Amino acid sequence: MLVLILLGLIGGAAVGLQGPMSSAISQRLGPLSASLIIHIGGGVLSAVLLILVGGESIGQWRDLPAPYFLTGLFGVGLFIVLSLTIPRVGAAGTTTLIVAGQFVVAMLIDQFGWFGVPQSSLSLTRIAGAVLLVAGAYLISLSPAST
Repeated sequence: MLVLILLGLIGGAAVGLQGPMSSAISQRLGPLSASLIIHIGGGVLSAVLLILVGGESIGQWRDLPAPYFLTGLFGVGLFIVLSLTIPRVGAAGTTTLIVAGQFVVAMLIDQFGWFGVPQSSLSLTRIAGAVLLVAGAYLISLSPAST
């Protein structure tokens, strides 16, 4: 369990670094250029790692449901959002808003067991947590000038 917690924290740190760096690229080159550069970098690293581990099950890509191929669109959308929000509400505000949005969607995914995720019903406690998280995201995203 400790390894999973550490991996989660490392992933969170990566997202925390990725947002401001993506925003900086977007400010210099534009959001679509930044998205292309970021996705090319990620694609190259993924290809190298895939080669190093022997290809995993990449040959079965044709068996994936068609909507799964749209997930790259979410990444492009995320980078456009980052490029627009970080300069206005800062890295902490943007990250908090993104985490709040992820949490709300994750609760729906859990509730209905979408995408093969184990079903976990909504509870009053989880709903209260989501409301508090969204409220916290709003408070954190307020511009520094209004605090």
